Amino acid sequence: MRIARFAAAGKDPAYGIIELAVDGGENPDTIAVLNNDPLAGTAVNYTGERHHLEEVRLLAPVISRSKVVGVGRNFADHAAEMGNEVPAGAPLLFLKPNTSIVGPNDPIVVPAGCDTVSFEGELAIVIGRICKEVPAERVPEVIFGYTIANDVTQRDWQAGDEQWTRAKGSDTFCPLGPWINTHFSIEEASKLGIQTRLNGDTRQDGNTSEMVRGISELVSFISSFTTLLPGDLILTGTPKGVGDMGAGDVVEIDIDGLGTLSNPVASA
Repeated sequence: MRIARFAAAGKDPAYGIIELAVDGGENPDTIAVLNNDPLAGTAVNYTGERHHLEEVRLLAPVISRSKVVGVGRNFADHAAEMGNEVPAGAPLLFLKPNTSIVGPNDPIVVPAGCDTVSFEGELAIVIGRICKEVPAERVPEVIFGYTIANDVTQRDWQAGDEQWTRAKGSDTFCPLGPWINTHFSIEEASKLGIQTRLNGDTRQDGNTSEMVRGISELVSFISSFTTLLPGDLILTGTPKGVGDMGAGDVVEIDIDGLGTLSNPVASA
């Protein structure tokens, strides 16, 4: 199931189920409207209303009520390209505020005084229920689904600040979308191709199988010290090939089975 958050002309944002046309079929892609947010803990039903997908604007599929937890240096080749080692002890974690979230086709805004920022295509885990101290074997019970994230980073701030809050937490620095896929098992989500393109040129071409710490380990570890809430996101790390993007560029991230997240880059 593919769940999206969207805006139709003259209507408030809503949630719906993406219905993709079968290859070669004549019917257009549509979105079947739901009456509630599937992550809000209330009953969810179809309203009977449908829209053609091309006639609505897709929004960030998650409005995080709490936090976005990022995992740094979780791909060995990416750690090496940045001149770093994979953390030997606990996973390297950081937080992005929910105000950094934007949706598909929303601009990534380069802050004033910065020439460039970097793209980082990543698989994002969407938490579906309140949980704490989750054993690795029970992690499937707390995952709602998966989406695509761009862990945008300002490298000068990252190096100069000696911590990553400003470098990774600025407004627009967490594009998400285009929807949440709820039907992947952890095993399936652990072998997905990730490709990032800048202005059509492939810059990252990796696979979630390359993660140093897998999905179950990450969720279990993070929940060992902080309560995870419905709509919380865990960004699982990026493959090698990260690079700078500037105003006028377009960055696209593909993950197998999750579609394409595309965002233009603009100046503040």
